[in-house]
Amino acid sequence: MQPADLDPRSRRPLAVLGGTFDPVHIGHLRVALEAAEALDADVRLLPTGTPPHRPPPRASAATRAAMLEAALAGQSRLTLDTRELRRAGPSYTFDTLSELRAEFPARPLVLLLGADAFAGLPGWHRWRELFDLAHLVVLTRPNHGAALPEDLAREVASRRVGAAAALRAAPAGSVFELAVTPLEISASALRERLAAGGDPRWLVPEALIDSGLLAVYRRGAP
Repeated sequence: MQPADLDPRSRRPLAVLGGTFDPVHIGHLRVALEAAEALDADVRLLPTGTPPHRPPPRASAATRAAMLEAALAGQSRLTLDTRELRRAGPSYTFDTLSELRAEFPARPLVLLLGADAFAGLPGWHRWRELFDLAHLVVLTRPNHGAALPEDLAREVASRRVGAAAALRAAPAGSVFELAVTPLEISASALRERLAAGGDPRWLVPEALIDSGLLAVYRRGAP
């Protein structure tokens, strides 16, 4: 068996999309798929264990992992990575990318971020070091941009690239903007709809509805 970084596939970027996925919905899956196609990348969805900057998820780690498994069934481009759910303490992106870099020393790694999350990057744990571990791909929507704080703007000024192919030239360090289909679906609004007994059809994958796992959000659920 070839070492991971000697396999010809190792030059294909490995991208990660994090989030609470509480619950996972069509918006999450669509941007992940579009990133996989546009970057010719394998994409892993990483549910957050204990988010450091927001309240804990409504659904348990096991339930969120099971929902993602149901949502991702039947395809191979998007996969589930549960490392943050197994890790004690706050889920820091720096720790996750450090683990992946140790596993794939030379493979291009890509952190997928929404524009608002990218603009808030200076508030993240060891944020400047993220560029040493991965490329950052900012998922943008038409006519929607977030102003960057001055220290972030300075950091990324020399890192921007204009083509996805440039991400294969090095394991980390570049910033690329990728326009994706705008699907304005809010997980918090979806939780409210479910709590009120509403139908989530066409907001989440059919397999997730069939799984019965969304019952955790119904009013009165434990």
